This record gives sequence, structure tokens and C-alpha cells, in this order.
Amino acid sequence: MDTWTLNPCYLYRTSPVGCPHTFGEHVKSPDVTLTDVVFYFSVFADNCNAPLVSSLPHSSFQSSSQSSVGYAAHNAKLNRRDGAGGWSPMVTDQEPWLQVDLREQMEVTAVSTQGRYDSWDWVSGFLLLYSDSGRAWKQYRQEDGRIVGNVNSEAVVQNKLSHPVRTRFLRFVPLDWNPSGWMGLRVEVYGCSYKSYVADFDGRSSLLYRFNQKSMSTVKDVISLRFKSHQMEGVLLHGEGQRGDYITLELHRGRLDLYLNLGEALWRRNISVIELSVHLLDDQHWHSVHMERFNRQVNLTVDAQTSSFQTRGDGHSLDVDYELSFGGIPLPGKPGTFLRRNFHGCMENLYYNGINVVDLAKRRKPQIHSVGNVTFSCSQPQLVSCTFLSSSSSFLSLPPPRPPASGGFSARFQLRTWNPDGLLLSLQLHPGPQTLELQVSGGRLLLGLHGSGRHRSEAPTGESEREQPIRAERITCRAADHLYSSGSPIPSFQGCMQLIFINGQPMNLSLVQQGLLGNYNELQLDTCSIKDRCLPNLCEHSARCSQTWTSFSCDCSGTGYSGATCHNSIYESSCEAYKLSGSSSGFYFIDPDGSGPLGPTQVYCNMTEKKVWTVLSHNSSAPVTVQSSSLQKPHVMRLNYSASAEQLRAIVSGSEQCQQEVVYSCRKSRLFNTRDGSPLSWWLDRDGERRSYWGGFLPGVQQCSCSLEENCVDMNYFCNCDADTDAWANDTGVLSYKDHLPVSQVVVGDTNRTGSMAVYSVGPLRCYGDKSIWNAASFYQESSYLYFPTLQAELASDISFYFKTSAPSGVFLENQGLKDFIRVELSSPSAVTFSFDVGNGPAVLAVKSHLPLNDRQWHYVRAERNVKEASLQVDQLPLRFLQAPADGHLRLRLSSQLFVGTASQQRGFLGCIRSLTVNGVAFDLEERARMTPGVSSGCPGYCSGSSSLCHNRGRCLEKSNGYVCDCSQSAYGGTTCNQEVSVSFDRESSVTYTFQEPFSVMQNRSSQASSVSTDSRAREDVAFSFVTSQRPAMLLTVSTFSQQYIAVILARNGMNLTQYPFTHRSAMLQSGFLVTALLFDLSPLDQIDQDVHRKYTLSSDAELILIRSLTLGKVTSKCSGIKNGKRFIGCLSSIQFNHVAPLKAALTNRGSSLITIRGPLVQSNCGALAESTLSKTVWNVAEINRNFSKITPNLHKVTQKLPKFMEIVQKNIKNAHDVFKNCLKLQNFVQNCLEHGRN
Repeated sequence: MDTWTLNPCYLYRTSPVGCPHTFGEHVKSPDVTLTDVVFYFSVFADNCNAPLVSSLPHSSFQSSSQSSVGYAAHNAKLNRRDGAGGWSPMVTDQEPWLQVDLREQMEVTAVSTQGRYDSWDWVSGFLLLYSDSGRAWKQYRQEDGRIVGNVNSEAVVQNKLSHPVRTRFLRFVPLDWNPSGWMGLRVEVYGCSYKSYVADFDGRSSLLYRFNQKSMSTVKDVISLRFKSHQMEGVLLHGEGQRGDYITLELHRGRLDLYLNLGEALWRRNISVIELSVHLLDDQHWHSVHMERFNRQVNLTVDAQTSSFQTRGDGHSLDVDYELSFGGIPLPGKPGTFLRRNFHGCMENLYYNGINVVDLAKRRKPQIHSVGNVTFSCSQPQLVSCTFLSSSSSFLSLPPPRPPASGGFSARFQLRTWNPDGLLLSLQLHPGPQTLELQVSGGRLLLGLHGSGRHRSEAPTGESEREQPIRAERITCRAADHLYSSGSPIPSFQGCMQLIFINGQPMNLSLVQQGLLGNYNELQLDTCSIKDRCLPNLCEHSARCSQTWTSFSCDCSGTGYSGATCHNSIYESSCEAYKLSGSSSGFYFIDPDGSGPLGPTQVYCNMTEKKVWTVLSHNSSAPVTVQSSSLQKPHVMRLNYSASAEQLRAIVSGSEQCQQEVVYSCRKSRLFNTRDGSPLSWWLDRDGERRSYWGGFLPGVQQCSCSLEENCVDMNYFCNCDADTDAWANDTGVLSYKDHLPVSQVVVGDTNRTGSMAVYSVGPLRCYGDKSIWNAASFYQESSYLYFPTLQAELASDISFYFKTSAPSGVFLENQGLKDFIRVELSSPSAVTFSFDVGNGPAVLAVKSHLPLNDRQWHYVRAERNVKEASLQVDQLPLRFLQAPADGHLRLRLSSQLFVGTASQQRGFLGCIRSLTVNGVAFDLEERARMTPGVSSGCPGYCSGSSSLCHNRGRCLEKSNGYVCDCSQSAYGGTTCNQEVSVSFDRESSVTYTFQEPFSVMQNRSSQASSVSTDSRAREDVAFSFVTSQRPAMLLTVSTFSQQYIAVILARNGMNLTQYPFTHRSAMLQSGFLVTALLFDLSPLDQIDQDVHRKYTLSSDAELILIRSLTLGKVTSKCSGIKNGKRFIGCLSSIQFNHVAPLKAALTNRGSSLITIRGPLVQSNCGALAESTLSKTVWNVAEINRNFSKITPNLHKVTQKLPKFMEIVQKNIKNAHDVFKNCLKLQNFVQNCLEHGRN
């Protein structure tokens, strides 16, 4: 093993920000190995749990108050019965706390609490604060909020800290206590001593570490330190070289940035920049930094949050000349400097590649040069912060000191908040009723004088996106006189303040706390309790996190995901799923692992055959000609697909079958050496392994397809090309062994002889089938279940499946932990329940149906839980939401296996479950069912197969001797829901469908939910066909209860989406009048997307809340912006609005109170006639140009009889308006054409 000659602390595998006293005594040898040090530290870490409080003197204990002498703070030692047996505050103490001084800085790893001896007094929940000075406090934050205390007075509850804290002072702040008694507390703290090497920089000083040689070149660097800063800007480290290398680590707006350049020219584009989303680093508390670089790979960790990146360019070493500077850059004008302000604060245990820089400086070693005043003890600024906790009731009222001789009033303070709005200062002026108010409005300071009509804006303070906290280093306002307070109809300020000066005199907040100065409410003194709720970022899939004081929200735009935390994919998982939803062939984005990490990719879905094919192309679709290649210098072609390797693997593994065609045309170019059979050309599979078979699904056979089919030109060879003739030959094969697909590389090595040549091509990867959709299991016994690994659902999880049953109740699945659990069940014949507990108590979501769910028909269930909310969806019923409690427990901790069915005392499930997907991973129920008693693979019944028996959203219903199609949710009719429903409209015709109850696009989402979070039902799907000869024409209007309107209008220049009172968007319809499918999406998009099938996404910046009605044809409501002149004359057919078919409902339920019909409304076959004539292919221009003979026979016969008509269509197929000059003549024209065709 290599011997490390570095400082042993440097070898600590976590951030080496400190070493114990005993380390230097026991490990001083320069020949310490890595194993020795790691072993030592593992033993040391296990032993850092010594009691630290039991031996402390009485003077180390303080409290906010005490009930009497016997309840004093020094009686609060664990298991002691001194005095009254513990500490208890006065009953009137509104902000009680118990404080312990450990006498020196220690590393604290755990705390224990106990109630007051032999009493009804104990604390059941508390906050833990820590401080170096006893003045500025910081809250120890556990991810799940407050720390759990006691349930009686005698039992000891120990809480191990998830990350140790290094501190001298600890403060216990009770939050909850025994409601039948009072607060009582005894405590113990566990940890060990902590060695600290500290340097204090005053903002004008720095330390220079000078190298022994002129330049230092390193391929590996490790830098670690702890710091606490008094300012939000400052350089921590800087080094540079003459050839342009440099490294800079600096604070910028309280965030740490790393700039690194390795061996590149001094151009900014070559700079590698890493900006950690760790804010609030200028809070005057300690923060740890650990940077590791090996060649171009860099890891930067700040307070346990790690970010990794690779440097730009080709350089691998960092060349630094002469010196490294810490704390600032002593000489101005050095290149690579982006912030020249020196660091003001303290650094501790600063190590550069194992060298203790502070220790060398303290011992005045010649390698270290001090610039300015660097001291070796950390000064403690006497700053006292206060936190305004409530946005409605927090205030601090202070009487102003004597005004200055010049008169007037002045106030100065520093603030910090996440909220964009809040009242900072309110001052009643005399004489007169005028009020001076200073507020934060939209992230900017605004100073207003009310009662005078004057209002003016002051300085900007921060970014409006609230990615960073709003800060102000100094705010000064001057006015007349009287007092300073907070309280107004404007929301109160919620955040932190410090350094409050009134009339030039500092305000002593300690006197405020003691009740000797002013008055306050909902105020926390001695600490700034601002919390970065975006650290860690709980928004998924790289979504952007923003926050206020009390919550965070996720911006899902551009991610391909939706929901409160951007967990749900907005795309289907396969082409098969798109077909089942009623889609036709075209390019689609699919997300093969749903809510998993892979992300969406674009594929072509070919649905023209019985099988649905998923097609993924690559960068070399054209034939490739190869000459002059040999085994020594082969031709190599790498294939890059439209999806990543991980996405390809997921698509292939989730498909029933995949294949890829390889065509190899040759002239004197062999695939195999005829003497020894070794391959002369080959291809690489998805894992980079060499493969030399050229067809079929038998990877062990080195043959071509002609050999497998026994039709080679020369049967003495296994491939046609191996005959090695001067004539062209061909070996074409279809590769179908899934585990090897797709082809990643082709290598050709036998075209270097005279007359030798090869031409090859590799087709796209083609897969069909979705193994998960019809993967099913049948449960015949209530006690039977299938088990799978523990659900990985700590922060977010989604579960979806289909079920059918005749049983009145039963548990679909459950997973349990010590206390936490998650369960989805059929709780009654008409209700599905989703329940869970993450430590905040059981939460229950239920969806009730007006029809029974145990009807032996398939029903869809999707349950999701994340840190912000839980949701439950059943079929097309309204989605139910449950908001997570603020500052509650976040992590769902499960330990048992995941049971499909139940292994507990709950009632088991009887029936079928299929397509079970958890967090984007499909569970193989059939495989597990084959080995489980009481469960069988598959599910019997006509409607259980993968073939779609009912079309266009029709629902297959099982019968004893067959099946029927329920077309109630479809816009189509007929026995299999494939007959269009069409109606002819005249100038006065209209149909209005009124929803039974307010239909919210946001699906009952709580008003507290993020406005930027895209919900899974923010997309509204509308599909319809129409034939008309009039422009402009009103096709469809949607209105809401809040007087919002959206109208789809056929304008003179295309299709328009008009919103009132919002915006106007257009989609150009190049092909004229007939629209076979129109989709519009109300989620925010930047442009209108079109594909070859004329599907449109019309965007809206507005959110439709509480949809009231949908109108077809003439608009009768009197609303501004919707003109009655744009009336529709023509044919409307098969209109679908989500799960509602308003046109069909108007024909079948004319007496319904939900349907309002005005004017003549005649059922017609105009939609079917137009479709049979044009066969929906007039819109697929590309497909017609490629193969016009594929157009349906009726149209083909028409074109044969009418060559002039055919010529018009071919010349101007993109503009159907020129072909069909008016739609009323179109019907008669087509009927005559069809009659000629039949003749």
C-alpha cells in the first residue's frame, strides 16, 4: 500500500474540518497509511459520545426564568434530583429556554432529555439552538422539523444528531409539554473535544502560501475549511499561473462560487464555474467546504450539499505560480478575478493538499506570509438578531430616543427575508394624520407617505424570483418624529432584522426581551430563524425551486413533468399507451420510466399495423460505402440514437419484441475468414460487446440469414458475401435478440483488395408491445398476496394500477415500517382509499363513485404522495388532494416488504390487478404469481387481452357470454364506439353543455399550491371534426364562472384561440376546411406545435378555473370579445371534451337540463361522408407524397374517374380550400364521385 506523507487530518474521508486533541498525540508519524487513518477515525467517531454536562459547574446553566430557587437551571442535569428535580420556568414566561455553556468549543453528537423528577412536568418537543458566543444563535435543523422529547418525567429520550455540531453554547427551547402539567427538563449532551486552528480576517488581510519552487503543477487537489463570514461577498481562495490556469473560491451574495481554469487561454468561455444553490452563507455561523479535484473531475461540498462537474477544455493539471492566497487577493488587477472584495470573517482548519495553512501561519513558518492584520482567534461580533415569525401578527414597537438637534427622525437596520412583500416600518407623524410606511413590495423597497398623496420608490434589494433571500446591508429612512412600529393592512414583515438604529442610537434588543424597552409580539430574539426551503432541492427532475418564508414551490416548465414537486411525467410511457388513449401514428415523446430519472425521448409511433411499433432512428440511416479497410485499419461507424443508452435499455426491456435490420451488400468483401471462421466485420451491441452474427435471435450462431433460411447462393458458405465473388452479393438480416439491441457500432475490415467494396446500412430500432400494460395477476384467496422489495418512497412515490373485482372491499397493496405505513384499498363497493403515515399521524384520501366499483370491470387507480401533497385518482372521477402539514415530517420510512394484497389483519383482495407501476417501474405480477399459492398469472375475461375491442375511449364491459362496449364516455357511437356522431348547423344553431358542478382545471387544488406547479389535469383535450364553407366561423366556446372565455375560431388566416380577457394565439391551417383532429392545451407553452396529422396545441397564459359551460355554434351569451357575427354554418362531428361528448349528449338527451339547444339541429352523416371521402389522409401530406396509393379505395376510385380532380389534389394538396371551394357543394360533389366510382 502507498504511504501518505500528508497531515493525517487531510485523510479523513468526510470533510476534514477538524481533528481531536488526541489525534496529534497518537498519530504524528509521516508514514501513516490511509488504512490506519480511516480506521483511527472510525474508532474515534464511534467514541465521540462522552457526557459533557454532568461535570459542569452551576455557572454553566442559564434560563429565561425559573419558577423558584428549587427549579433553577443548574438543577437540570440528567438523572439528578437536586432542588425540585429539574428546571421549570415561570408560568408567565412566554419564551422559555434553558441554556448550557460547555466552557469550550466541543463536537456535539447527541442530546438526551428527561422530565422533572417525580412530577407531571416534561417537555414533549423542543428546538435546539447553538452558538459560539451565546449571543448569535442558530437552530439545529432536522429534516423532519422539531426534536421529539418525553412522554413522562422519568424515561430518558436520546436524540442522535444526524450531523454533529461544533459549538460552545446550547439552548433548549420548549415547544410542547404535558398538557396536564407544566414544563420540566433535565438534559445531557454527548460529544467530544474539538481541536480548532482559527484565523481571523478583517476584510483587508490575507494569508499567502508560497511554494518552494516557482510553479506548482497538480493533477489532484483537496481543499477543506470551515468559515463564518460577516459579509455576503469575499474571496476565500485564489491562485493563478502564467499560462492562464487559476482557481478562485469566493462568496457572492451569500452563495459560494468556484471558478476553475485548467491550461486554457484566458477567455471567459473556457472558465468552469460551479455555483452551489446553498444560500445564507453570510449568517455569521460556521459552514464547511470541501473541494476535491482529480484531473478534470471536480466535487464541491458545502454543508453536506455536493455538486459535481467536469472542467472545460482538455487540460488536466492546475499550474499555479509562486503562491496561493487565502482571504483575499493582495494585488489588484490579477486575471481570473471576478470579485475583488476580501473575505471578512474567520476560517478554521484550513487545509490545502494536507497542509495546515493556519497552523503554519500561527507558528510563523517561512512558507506563509501574512498581509494585513491576521489574528488567530475568532472575534465575536455583538450582533443580536430578531425574527418576525408571523406575517399577520408580528411586530416590534420601540419608542424613539431623543431626536437629533436638527430635528426629524431616522431609522437604520439590516434585514433578510424570502417574502417579496411585507411592512417594515410604520410611523405616525405629528402634526396631522400622515403615516410614513416603509415596505418590501415585489422584492423592492418602497417608501410611502400616506395622507399626503406622495409615494415614491426606493432602492432595489434583491431578485424577484426569490431564488435568493432579499437582503439589505443598510436601510436608512428619515421622517418627522414620534415612534417606530409595525402594524398595517399591508402584510407584516416576516424575516430577520439586526443592527437597528433609531435617531442614530442602537436599540438594545436584550432590554426588549427583558420587557424594559418597547413591546413586541410573535418575535424570536437572539436568532435569525430564516430557513432555506430549497436546500436540499425537493423539486424533482431538475425543476426550479422558489420559496417564501413558509413554503417552497416548483417550476416544472421545460422539464416534461408536472405536479407540486414535478414528479409526474406529462407523457405516456410507450406508443402502446398512446394508441389506447386514441392517438394515431406520429412522432411522440415517451417517458419509458414514468416518474423515474430517465426523462422523455422522442420516437415515432407507427400504428398503421395491428402491432404498434416504436421506432428510434440514429445518425446513419443512409447506406454507407466502404473501401480500403482492413483488420489493421478497419472502418468504424458509431451509431448515435435519439435516446440515451439508459432510455434505450428501458424501451427495449419494456417491449415484447425488438428488431433491427442490417443490410450488407458486398463485392469481394467477406464477413468471415473462410479459413478459420474468424470475423472480418462485426458490430457492437448496446453494452459495447463484439457480435458477429448477422440475423435472427440466436446470438451464438456466427451465420447470416441465408444460412438460417437455407437459401445462400453458395451453400458451402454461411453468408452470401463469404463466397468472395466479383459480382455483387447481399446479406440482409433482422437482429431480434433483445439483450443485444440496439446496434451501437459497425466495424468493416475486408475491403482493401483490388475491386473490393462494401455498402451497408443499419435500420432504426423497432420495438412493439408494452409488457406492463397487460401484465396481470388474479387473487382467489383473501389470505394470498404477492411480495416485492420495500417501496422506495421516502420523499415521493406514485402507485398506479387497474383492478376489477366483485368483492365489496379488500387491500390492493400495503407497505409498513416501524410506525409509518402506506396502503391503497377498496374500502367499500364504491370507494377507494389511500392512507399513509409519515410521522404526522394517519392521513386518509378517499374517492367515492356514484356507481359501484366492484362491477367486474376494469377501473384505474393512481395514488401519489410527495412532501407537499398527496393525491388519489380513480377512473375519470375528480382528483382528490390533501396538503402536507407545514414543517411536518417529510420522509416515509418503510421497512417491510411491499405486499400486493395484504399480509396483515386487513381484508385481502379478491379479483384481478394489472399494469402495476410504482415510481415508473413496472412490476412483473405474472412471474411472481406463478410461484404463489392462491394467485394465478393473467386475468380471465374478454376485456383482459391486449387487443382493443372498443375504440375511441369506449369501455369494454364483461358479460357472462361475451362483452359490450360502453360508449358513454366517447364521442362516437355504434357497437364498438367507432361510428361518428355528426350534426348539421345553420346560422342560428347552437348547443350548450352545462357541467353538473364547477369543473376545475386545477382539480380542487388548494389555493396555497404553487402557481407555477403544473398539475396533471392542467391539459384539457378537445377533439372534433368539422366541414364548413364560411370564414370566419365560431367553432367552440368555453366559459367559466369567473367570466373567462376561450373560443376556437376558424379565421381567414387559420385557426385562432381567442381568450377573453386575456390573449390571442393562432394556428395556421394550410389545408383548408376539414379538421379531423384538433387538440388544445391550456398549459403554458411558448409556441404552437404541429405534426403531420394536424394536431394542434393552442396555448393559453391564463388558467381556466371552474369551467361552467361549453358552446358549439352560435354564441348567445353577451360577453365582450366574443362576437356573435362569427356564426358557424356546416357540419360538426365527434366532439370530445375530456370525458364529455357534448354533441352526442345533445342528440341522446334532448330533454336534459344540462343541454340547451337553439335553432335547428339535424343529425347528419356529413362527418362520416367527409371522412370516407378523404380518409383523413388529406391532412397527412408527407404520407400522401410518399405513397398516394395507400389512400382508401373510395378516394382512389374517385381519382381514377376524375383525373382533373386528381391533378388538383396532387398540385395543391396543402391547401384543401382550393380543392373544395365551399363545403356545401362538397357533399353533393363527393356523392356524385362515389356514384361514378361504383359505376
